[in-house]
Amino acid sequence: MTENEISKVLLDSAIEVHRTMGGPGLLESVYEEAVAWELTDAGLNVQRQVELSIPYKGHILASPLRIDLIVNQLVIVECKATTKYNDIFEAQVLTYLRLTKLQLGIVINFGERLIKNGFHRVVNGLREEC
Repeated sequence: MTENEISKVLLDSAIEVHRTMGGPGLLESVYEEAVAWELTDAGLNVQRQVELSIPYKGHILASPLRIDLIVNQLVIVECKATTKYNDIFEAQVLTYLRLTKLQLGIVINFGERLIKNGFHRVVNGLREEC
């Protein structure tokens, strides 16, 4: 399955979670767990709360980053639950992509009334399908 195919499954899963949970108002961790369940149920491999070491001038910093989800070892997912979206979320995911050398990240903001408004693709050299 390609990154773009995974992205489509992610969008469907996020919509299902948002609808089933009654929309915004819960903690990010709740949405994260539900999305992980939906993706696993769809047959995808999902890792949660993956620690990412941070290299700095030949050393590894003591405080690793935590990636919410990595799907099929190809797509990073960052779950948010905020009423005020900030572009820094996309910058955060782009940094994760660069550090992991992956090409697609998704920020899902479950704080939006409609998931389609809270679903943001972040690419790191990924070719878009025509």
